[in-house]
Amino acid sequence: MKAKVFVALFSLVSVCAGLAADSKTADEQAVRAADAEWSKVAGAKDLDKTVSYYADDAVVLPPNQSMVTSKDGIRNLWKGFLDSLTDISWKTTRVETSNSGNMGYLIGTYAMTMKDGTKDTGKYCEVWKKRADGKWKVVADMFSSDLPLSAAAPAEKK
Repeated sequence: MKAKVFVALFSLVSVCAGLAADSKTADEQAVRAADAEWSKVAGAKDLDKTVSYYADDAVVLPPNQSMVTSKDGIRNLWKGFLDSLTDISWKTTRVETSNSGNMGYLIGTYAMTMKDGTKDTGKYCEVWKKRADGKWKVVADMFSSDLPLSAAAPAEKK
């Protein structure tokens, strides 16, 4: 009898673990797909759709600038980016989602070309959160260039 109970419990645990793994994989695929679509939207320079991927309480941590903590601020940041670029794209290289299925992060690389012809490549990390309606939104976004920093000019002597 104990053996039957053990087998039944083991089977139940195995099924539940399999369902959790399937759900985690589905979440990873969903957030990866959302990020790929976001890259296409930004590449098309659609400001409204680009900003729509952010949650209302999102934070953006751009390099060499103050953190941006409002939707209007994020909109202004992206407007400046899109106005100064001829193209931008990014590609996810790593996705992780929580076991609870409501948080995830992505790491990847980006490439962009400025209107003056300057090219930039870099990396990014985004934190995504699944909303009650099942849609994923960016809650934190940070990125930095792979280009070396320009040497600072020496201070003037008085």
